[in-house]
Amino acid sequence: MPKLRHEPLVHEGADLHEVTTGRYVEIGEGSRVLFSHFGDYSYCDRYAEIANTQIGKFANIAAFTRIGPTDHPMHRASLHHFLYRSADYWADAEPDVDFFEHRASRVALIGHDTWIGHNAVVKPEVTIGHGAVVAAQSMVTKDVDPYTIVAGVPAKPIRERFPRQIADRLMALGWWDWDHGTLRDRLDDFRHMEIEAFLEKYEA
Repeated sequence: MPKLRHEPLVHEGADLHEVTTGRYVEIGEGSRVLFSHFGDYSYCDRYAEIANTQIGKFANIAAFTRIGPTDHPMHRASLHHFLYRSADYWADAEPDVDFFEHRASRVALIGHDTWIGHNAVVKPEVTIGHGAVVAAQSMVTKDVDPYTIVAGVPAKPIRERFPRQIADRLMALGWWDWDHGTLRDRLDDFRHMEIEAFLEKYEA
């Protein structure tokens, strides 16, 4: 029987800079992750680009997604790197520290048990609520309510995963905070029980 891993699984070619993770995290081949945190059990597939993002537990991030993509200074006379990566162009110039600090402050928040579809983009300072789904190739520019499915460019709600009362009960239950052994004990119920029966069984 193979040994189970607890440490993050980082695939070939992934580029990580100032990244923290919980347990059972996986970062896909060729992904680039900067200044971000992955909660327990969360993963991104191949060639995801993630920056300045706080990711909850059990997040499912598909291939070729972009979360928190950095912006250029559109309010200045030029958009170009030379404004803020100035030391790359002149030996006597310094980087624009204020610009980088402002960029880092614009954090995207990805909730627990979310699904970010293939090639989707989530802009900086956007919150994806717990249990929400972002359809493939969508561009998310505004916050997404918990347990809501959004799609399009820009992304708009298309339906709720569950009625609001069920969503509220799931968030109150907070199963994503159960320990690893409890998740294993209740695995069959996750797989087979209807949502209301599951809630009724495990609500305090």
